[in-house]
Amino acid sequence: MKDGMYHGKGTLHFPLGNKYEGIWEKGIAGEGKYTFADGLKYNDEDWEYCDGYDRMFYTEICNGLKPAGKEMYLIFYLNRIPSLTNFPEGCYDCGDGFYNPQTRVIIDYKNTFLRNADDDEHEWIVRTCRKCWDEITRYKPKH
Repeated sequence: MKDGMYHGKGTLHFPLGNKYEGIWEKGIAGEGKYTFADGLKYNDEDWEYCDGYDRMFYTEICNGLKPAGKEMYLIFYLNRIPSLTNFPEGCYDCGDGFYNPQTRVIIDYKNTFLRNADDDEHEWIVRTCRKCWDEITRYKPKH
Protein backbone atom coordinates (compact mmCIF):
# COMPACT_ATOMS: atom_id res chain seq x y z
CA MET A 1 0.00 0.00 0.00
CA LYS A 2 1.16 3.51 -0.75
CA ASP A 3 -0.93 6.57 0.09
CA GLY A 4 -3.92 4.27 0.77
CA MET A 5 -3.74 2.55 -2.62
CA TYR A 6 -2.43 -0.79 -3.83
CA HIS A 7 1.13 -0.28 -5.01
CA GLY A 8 3.74 -2.88 -5.91
CA LYS A 9 3.65 -6.65 -6.25
CA GLY A 10 0.96 -8.60 -4.40
CA THR A 11 -1.90 -11.07 -4.42
CA LEU A 12 -5.56 -10.14 -4.11
CA HIS A 13 -7.67 -13.04 -2.75
CA PHE A 14 -11.42 -13.17 -3.44
CA PRO A 15 -14.04 -14.74 -1.10
CA LEU A 16 -14.77 -17.78 -3.32
CA GLY A 17 -11.10 -18.73 -3.70
CA ASN A 18 -10.19 -16.84 -6.88
CA LYS A 19 -7.03 -14.75 -6.84
CA TYR A 20 -5.23 -12.09 -8.82
CA GLU A 21 -1.43 -11.96 -8.61
CA GLY A 22 -0.02 -8.83 -10.09
CA ILE A 23 1.68 -5.50 -9.89
CA TRP A 24 -0.22 -2.34 -8.97
CA GLU A 25 0.80 1.23 -9.50
CA LYS A 26 -1.10 3.97 -7.68
CA GLY A 27 -4.12 1.68 -7.20
CA ILE A 28 -4.29 0.46 -10.79
CA ALA A 29 -3.56 -3.19 -11.61
CA GLY A 30 -1.09 -3.65 -14.40
CA GLU A 31 0.65 -6.86 -15.33
CA GLY A 32 -0.83 -9.89 -13.58
CA LYS A 33 -2.51 -13.29 -13.66
CA TYR A 34 -6.02 -14.25 -12.55
CA THR A 35 -6.62 -17.78 -11.24
CA PHE A 36 -10.07 -19.21 -10.52
CA ALA A 37 -10.80 -21.27 -7.39
CA ASP A 38 -10.81 -24.51 -9.41
CA GLY A 39 -7.25 -23.88 -10.68
CA LEU A 40 -8.08 -22.47 -14.11
CA LYS A 41 -5.74 -19.66 -15.11
CA TYR A 42 -7.31 -16.85 -17.15
CA ASN A 43 -5.83 -16.36 -20.60
CA ASP A 44 -7.32 -13.51 -22.63
CA GLU A 45 -5.83 -14.75 -25.92
CA ASP A 46 -7.13 -18.36 -26.04
CA TRP A 47 -10.18 -18.22 -23.75
CA GLU A 48 -12.40 -21.24 -24.47
CA TYR A 49 -13.79 -21.88 -21.00
CA CYS A 50 -17.45 -21.56 -20.07
CA ASP A 51 -18.47 -19.45 -23.05
CA GLY A 52 -21.94 -19.16 -24.57
CA TYR A 53 -21.51 -22.48 -26.37
CA ASP A 54 -19.90 -24.63 -23.67
CA ARG A 55 -20.89 -24.20 -20.01
CA MET A 56 -18.67 -27.00 -18.61
CA PHE A 57 -16.75 -26.23 -15.45
CA TYR A 58 -12.95 -26.40 -15.65
CA THR A 59 -12.90 -29.45 -13.34
CA GLU A 60 -15.25 -31.21 -15.77
CA ILE A 61 -12.98 -30.37 -18.69
CA CYS A 62 -10.00 -31.82 -16.78
CA ASN A 63 -11.68 -34.80 -15.09
CA GLY A 64 -14.56 -35.60 -17.42
CA LEU A 65 -18.26 -34.98 -17.17
CA LYS A 66 -20.00 -36.67 -14.24
CA PRO A 67 -23.69 -37.68 -14.17
CA ALA A 68 -26.03 -34.71 -13.90
CA GLY A 69 -27.93 -34.00 -10.73
CA LYS A 70 -28.01 -32.41 -7.35
CA GLU A 71 -25.25 -34.67 -5.93
CA MET A 72 -22.58 -33.28 -8.28
CA TYR A 73 -23.66 -29.70 -7.56
CA LEU A 74 -23.46 -30.34 -3.83
CA ILE A 75 -19.91 -31.68 -4.20
CA PHE A 76 -18.82 -28.73 -6.36
CA TYR A 77 -20.46 -25.92 -4.42
CA LEU A 78 -19.88 -27.24 -0.92
CA ASN A 79 -16.17 -27.28 -1.71
CA ARG A 80 -16.41 -23.61 -2.67
CA ILE A 81 -19.17 -22.27 -0.42
CA PRO A 82 -19.38 -24.31 2.80
CA SER A 83 -22.52 -22.55 4.09
CA LEU A 84 -24.60 -23.44 1.02
CA THR A 85 -26.46 -26.72 1.48
CA ASN A 86 -29.91 -26.19 -0.07
CA PHE A 87 -30.47 -25.46 -3.72
CA PRO A 88 -33.61 -23.70 -4.85
CA GLU A 89 -35.85 -26.37 -6.40
CA GLY A 90 -36.70 -25.81 -10.06
CA CYS A 91 -33.90 -23.28 -10.65
CA TYR A 92 -30.98 -23.02 -13.08
CA ASP A 93 -27.32 -22.38 -12.28
CA CYS A 94 -26.51 -19.37 -14.48
CA GLY A 95 -22.85 -18.91 -13.51
CA ASP A 96 -23.18 -16.10 -10.99
CA GLY A 97 -26.11 -17.55 -9.07
CA PHE A 98 -29.42 -19.36 -9.36
CA TYR A 99 -32.23 -18.37 -11.70
CA ASN A 100 -35.88 -19.04 -10.91
CA PRO A 101 -37.77 -19.17 -14.23
CA GLN A 102 -41.13 -18.65 -12.45
CA THR A 103 -40.18 -15.35 -10.80
CA ARG A 104 -37.39 -14.44 -13.30
CA VAL A 105 -35.15 -13.52 -10.37
CA ILE A 106 -31.43 -14.33 -10.13
CA ILE A 107 -29.96 -14.74 -6.65
CA ASP A 108 -26.29 -15.29 -5.84
CA TYR A 109 -25.04 -18.48 -4.17
CA LYS A 110 -25.65 -16.92 -0.75
CA ASN A 111 -29.34 -16.18 -1.57
CA THR A 112 -28.84 -12.43 -2.13
CA PHE A 113 -30.84 -10.77 -4.94
CA LEU A 114 -28.72 -9.99 -7.99
CA ARG A 115 -31.14 -8.95 -10.75
CA ASN A 116 -34.32 -9.63 -12.67
CA ALA A 117 -33.83 -11.40 -16.01
CA ASP A 118 -35.18 -9.79 -19.15
CA ASP A 119 -36.66 -11.90 -21.97
CA ASP A 120 -33.31 -12.43 -23.71
CA GLU A 121 -31.51 -13.54 -20.55
CA HIS A 122 -34.43 -15.80 -19.56
CA GLU A 123 -34.35 -17.53 -22.95
CA TRP A 124 -30.55 -17.90 -22.84
CA ILE A 125 -30.50 -19.35 -19.30
CA VAL A 126 -33.29 -21.85 -20.00
CA ARG A 127 -31.66 -22.91 -23.29
CA THR A 128 -28.01 -22.96 -22.13
CA CYS A 129 -27.55 -23.30 -18.36
CA ARG A 130 -27.60 -26.36 -16.14
CA LYS A 131 -30.63 -27.24 -14.13
CA CYS A 132 -30.23 -27.57 -10.37
CA TRP A 133 -32.33 -30.70 -9.99
CA ASP A 134 -32.39 -34.26 -11.26
CA GLU A 135 -34.41 -34.68 -14.42
CA ILE A 136 -34.34 -37.20 -17.23
CA THR A 137 -33.30 -35.33 -20.33
CA ARG A 138 -32.86 -36.42 -23.89
CA TYR A 139 -32.27 -34.93 -27.29
CA LYS A 140 -35.22 -32.85 -28.47
CA PRO A 141 -35.29 -32.29 -32.24
CA LYS A 142 -36.42 -28.87 -33.46
CA HIS A 143 -38.97 -30.40 -35.86
